[in-house]
Amino acid sequence: MIEGLLPQTVVTVEAYGHDDADTPLFPEEAALVARAVAKRRREFSVVRSCARRAMEKLGVPPQPILPGERGAPGWPAGLAGSMTHCDGYCAAALVRAADLASLGIDAEVHGPLPEGVLSAVALPSEEERLRRLADRRPDVHFDRLLFSAKESVYKAWFPLTGKWLDFMEADIELTADGGFRAALLVPGPLVGGRRIDHFDGRWTTERGLVATAVAVPHD
Repeated sequence: MIEGLLPQTVVTVEAYGHDDADTPLFPEEAALVARAVAKRRREFSVVRSCARRAMEKLGVPPQPILPGERGAPGWPAGLAGSMTHCDGYCAAALVRAADLASLGIDAEVHGPLPEGVLSAVALPSEEERLRRLADRRPDVHFDRLLFSAKESVYKAWFPLTGKWLDFMEADIELTADGGFRAALLVPGPLVGGRRIDHFDGRWTTERGLVATAVAVPHD
């Protein structure tokens, strides 16, 4: 599902249901979730199994993936990546840092957002566009899709800036054909010597899920 949203240089690994649920963690990873509930431990383990399988595909020895500042995963030198998990699904995407400046992925259960959440994450301009899209594609929960896109944008943004990006600091325009553009409403990161002012992304719905991805090129 995620693979089709990203450039061919990106390696993706996905797990559905309880796939890889028994994959062991490195000791330093296990210590982080020793007191977590079973669901949290399972998702933590499965998504890291996905990431390590992606490392192997890139010729990188499997190693611990520890959360750093604001929970962002710490990747081996020379790699950029992103992970996501929701009920029944985990995925990791990795790429050599020489091929992409950054990337972000997110998956959510494909259903409407809880009442009151949309107004907390969407600009008025975004809400208006969502209403128009819903008329064209009533099969898609565009409120959930917008939330997912904002998550992917943040995951791509943070490794480039080391800064928080509020939901209201990116104006996302979704298209009915599976694309989106996130206009940054604050100064964007410097990439390849230029300051970028937007991220481009892709989205899809499949198997009761909605998934989004952002890939940031070097130029």
